[in-house]
Amino acid sequence: MRRSSRGQVDPFIVMDVMEAARAAEAAGRRIIHMEVGQPSTPAPARARQALAAALERESLGYTVALGLPELRRGIASLYARWYGVDLDPERVVVTPGSSGAFLLAFSALFDAGDRVALGAPGYPSYRQILRAMSVTPVDILTRPETRYQPVPAEIPADVQGLIVASPGNPSGTMLGKPELAALMQEAAARGLGFVSDEIYHGLHYEARATSALEIGDEAYVINSFSKYFSMTGWRVGWMVVPEDHIRTVERLAQNMFICPPHASQVAACAALEAIDELEANRAVYAKNRALMLEALPKAGFGKIAPPDGAFYIYADVSDLTQDSRAFCAEILEKAGVAVTPGLDFDPVRGHTTLRFSYARATAELEEGLAALAAFMAAR
Repeated sequence: MRRSSRGQVDPFIVMDVMEAARAAEAAGRRIIHMEVGQPSTPAPARARQALAAALERESLGYTVALGLPELRRGIASLYARWYGVDLDPERVVVTPGSSGAFLLAFSALFDAGDRVALGAPGYPSYRQILRAMSVTPVDILTRPETRYQPVPAEIPADVQGLIVASPGNPSGTMLGKPELAALMQEAAARGLGFVSDEIYHGLHYEARATSALEIGDEAYVINSFSKYFSMTGWRVGWMVVPEDHIRTVERLAQNMFICPPHASQVAACAALEAIDELEANRAVYAKNRALMLEALPKAGFGKIAPPDGAFYIYADVSDLTQDSRAFCAEILEKAGVAVTPGLDFDPVRGHTTLRFSYARATAELEEGLAALAAFMAAR
């Protein structure tokens, strides 16, 4: 049977690394996971308890397309708590993970044949989702000097949209408020669709991240319960859209998804109140970040942009290899540590970069860093 050309997207290489690590574990090897971009902690206890209670008292059928009203109100309250933003809950759209939010956002903002700019290195699924929708991604090759974030002067002339991420994946670097404002102002002046990926908000270690909503309303702001709220497998996210886009997004959501998973929405409502547990998780990441920033340079991975948030270290390894995928395979085989090649995040320069995740337990990271140091010393 025929296949569409737009369906021929690139693989997500980190998933291949995860499979190689799984196969090694199945063969009896001890593997330390620094490739996985997800918390090792479960959903907050309060969230799990709320869902257990809901399962006993109700059927958990369809909800309205934009999400449970109480969850939308809770998310709006989060913006007041975190940023001091007075947000109308009607602008909040609950989605099946941030991935569902990207599908809705790109459908609402862009037409087939449009071109959309995004920073490289950056989250690879932006690029692949755009391609699957017959939209052309246009990489902005960011530099360490700008902390792997785009600047207005580098936005190509012939694009219809811009995607930014702060904190970014894989770099963990953040845009300051003036830098984010400058990008939003440039996008507005040129009539571009502007998407701000804020999925790692809450995971900061010094100054907090700035939301695009602190600057203006002409943006699609995307977030999720996956990272800070430790709910990756629950597949529940959200986005905030301009008031005059609500009905467009609602119609798309009705037809694409009917609604987000009801069970996950119930858990998410309770997760919003699990502040003590979530902040305890963040304290572990802060400890892990300090550990990684000290140990990786000693092991030979010293060319990094110190991350402001998320739970990643992005390292330039051009002095060690010109084939990051083969280097990752060597590290897995000889050190028993799974890390991610940069090819996922930067198709042009990713053959000389690696991403290390520090989302695991501290003791596991200490073991992995010791194994990496021994591997590099013997290499």
